[in-house]
Amino acid sequence: MYTTASVLFKTFAEAGITHAFVNWGNDHPAFLEELERERVDSGKTVVEIVTCPHEMVALSAAQGYAQVTGKPAAVIVHVDVGTQGLAGAVHNVDRGHTPVLIFAGAAPQSSDKRLKGTKNEWPMWLQDVPDQPSIVRQYMRYTAQLQSGKNAAKMVLRALQIATSEPKGPVYLWARRETTEEEVEKSVFEEKLDITRWPPVQGPGLAPAAINSIVEALFEARFPLIITANSGRNPKTVPLLSTLSNLLAIGVFTSCPSAVCIPWTHPNYIGLSFGGKNDLLDHADVIILLDVDIPWIDSKGNKPLDDTRVFVIDADPLKTTFGWSHVDAELLCKADPEVALSQLIEAVETRSATGLAAEKLSGRKERLTALRSHWTNSQAEAENVKFMAADSTTPTVPFLLATLRNAVASQTPGKGEKVLWINESISNYPLTWVHLRPEHPGSMIASGASSLGYALGAAVGAYLGGIVAQKEYDLITAVVGDGVFLFGVPASAYWMARRYNTPFLTVVLNNGGWFSPKSSMLGVYPDGLGSSASGQQLTVGFGPDMPDYSQVAVAAGGAWGKRVERADELQAALEEAVRVVVQEKRSAVVDCIIQSI
Repeated sequence: MYTTASVLFKTFAEAGITHAFVNWGNDHPAFLEELERERVDSGKTVVEIVTCPHEMVALSAAQGYAQVTGKPAAVIVHVDVGTQGLAGAVHNVDRGHTPVLIFAGAAPQSSDKRLKGTKNEWPMWLQDVPDQPSIVRQYMRYTAQLQSGKNAAKMVLRALQIATSEPKGPVYLWARRETTEEEVEKSVFEEKLDITRWPPVQGPGLAPAAINSIVEALFEARFPLIITANSGRNPKTVPLLSTLSNLLAIGVFTSCPSAVCIPWTHPNYIGLSFGGKNDLLDHADVIILLDVDIPWIDSKGNKPLDDTRVFVIDADPLKTTFGWSHVDAELLCKADPEVALSQLIEAVETRSATGLAAEKLSGRKERLTALRSHWTNSQAEAENVKFMAADSTTPTVPFLLATLRNAVASQTPGKGEKVLWINESISNYPLTWVHLRPEHPGSMIASGASSLGYALGAAVGAYLGGIVAQKEYDLITAVVGDGVFLFGVPASAYWMARRYNTPFLTVVLNNGGWFSPKSSMLGVYPDGLGSSASGQQLTVGFGPDMPDYSQVAVAAGGAWGKRVERADELQAALEEAVRVVVQEKRSAVVDCIIQSI
């Protein structure tokens, strides 16, 4: 017997989906029956099923999987309540431009025993809401109801086609239980669809006039600058950006990055910010904004020079899903960053016969060398400060991250070269980027958004994705804040890590609460009454009796865990944690006490 559920799983597999992260409910009898039919018939299911005790973790895992493989996974959830359970992860896959196919069942429309799948349990009346997809519609690239198994395969392929076209993102399919239980003929189930006829949209390039304008500006500039954040989501752009930067000695600055856009050691990589003051804007006379959501924040005193020529290259240069976003620009170019960079490189190399004056090129290089030296020297100085001055015990964050970097390098077979870093350190985002020094395309990922709780689930999904994509990671390490750890539903995440043999290291930067809301308050009321109040008094603190984060992972997933309060204990604890993950194949959590909020 075949049902609509049979068609769905078969289509998932034929379309290249290898994993489904699932949270089952009363709308899924046909799915459970179909999976058992597959096991009986062939000994395994056509798609790997990953049971997720929480929907937020399921979608976060699917995001991590897609970020590593470049391909979408499926997430299956339960009616309206499971759709709501996806929570902030919906925001993350939307803003993070991550392709994911979400399928939700829906309450039966009938209470008629002549219809297979009709209402037969009391919750089904309560779950029958007026507009279930409206819960997530504004975040989706596409939403659609499946109304028959006969065309379900084509509906899935259309959804995937949209999800994997720029701007990439999540899609949401849903079906009533009568539909998923619909029996289909064997001929319908065995129908062959040519997947190659459902490609994503080819990314556009720059218009010839735009190429000429941008290249001319780059040749004439005194101090050209490329600001990027997300181009590295496509790893193929990383060597291209490096090449363009080298050809004309162009500085590269990352603003609120979500991926490695340029190698850490690149000599022209000269700065990073998450919304702070960017002094380079006071000097750049040509700026290319390459796939960046927030190039600068005006209210922080950031503003290019009045005569600076600004060019925007982005799949969505107007940021059409943002309520407000604007930069004064000479050109807004809707283009695929990989295609655009290739075009610019070709144009620059073609023009190199007439060339950039050697004196100007040399001057640019000298300036970039000085800027990079100043930047990296300041990081080295920060790493040398071991303790907080107040107590000579609590480690500084730069020292902690440098110790982590060195521990990973010394304890992994690849000397730290085959490590995936997952960065959800929030108020410590910039420090984590600069002190962990990610070098290779795809070696550090972030949600690309602002809903906390991504990293733990993402680590599980990234591990599975690494196997599929043959990444051969020595280690996956999530660096999170203590608030993030709680948002990440750790009991579910570490249970999954043990169940599916996906061990990872978690380093918790524990400042005793949520620093970000306090920082936001200080941004508006720097000298207000709350400026001198404690975290507990402001109700953003988790003390005085903070959760024992590492022991949550121990209880839920058999992890190794330790809290570290002294700087001189960090190295030994981190090295042991890495050893546990690499050699014992168990997750490990190091709860590091840092300066309290």
